[in-house]
Amino acid sequence: IQAAMKRSLMDQVAVLLLRHGYTIKSLTGASFDIVARKESRVLLIKVLEDANSISEEYADSMKNLSSHIGASPIIIAEKAGHVLEDGVVYVRFGVYTCNYRTFSSCLENRFPIVISTRAGFTASVVGEKLRQQREESGYSLGSLSRKVGVSKRMIAKYESERADVSLRSAIALNRLFGNNIFSKVDVFAIAKETVAGKPSLIARKYDELGFRAADTKKAPFDVVARMEK
Repeated sequence: IQAAMKRSLMDQVAVLLLRHGYTIKSLTGASFDIVARKESRVLLIKVLEDANSISEEYADSMKNLSSHIGASPIIIAEKAGHVLEDGVVYVRFGVYTCNYRTFSSCLENRFPIVISTRAGFTASVVGEKLRQQREESGYSLGSLSRKVGVSKRMIAKYESERADVSLRSAIALNRLFGNNIFSKVDVFAIAKETVAGKPSLIARKYDELGFRAADTKKAPFDVVARMEK
């Protein structure tokens, strides 16, 4: 049943990507199920019924490969032990994770502002925008803190971008100033360089030839090498 549910979700994701103009390729036996490309954007997608089923090794493989080819790793799932909420980005071993509906919104450049962390659902504000909106609306730090239900010190931290905003406070700020004060979560951010182990002989040979090379795991190939584009 789980395999059938995953296949159904994969088909939905594939059709969605095609509708948005992506070229796609489905793969099996790899740390990702779909590779998709549109112009310069490359996505490495893992589709799961439950995001908790992915291992750290698979996630690391997705990040390592993505960082070397300038791609964005992303996990699409319907639950992670619990149902994934619409409009919320989760993180699984450092890989952005979301449900199908949230992914669809991202393809339309409607990125979420809420991310799930150990502290629960939080958001980040653009400090300067919050300060401008507060001053233009005639709020002091004290009056805004009373409206939001936090201390003046916390409002100051929001404006200096030294603290994330709880979901309750984010809802209050959104009612006052709208979505524009919040930082969007770019689920299509290119993966950052990760620390790799000792390279294989083949990877070292490509390095000597001027390539940026790395060994891969959980992929349908053993080495990825890149020179310029």
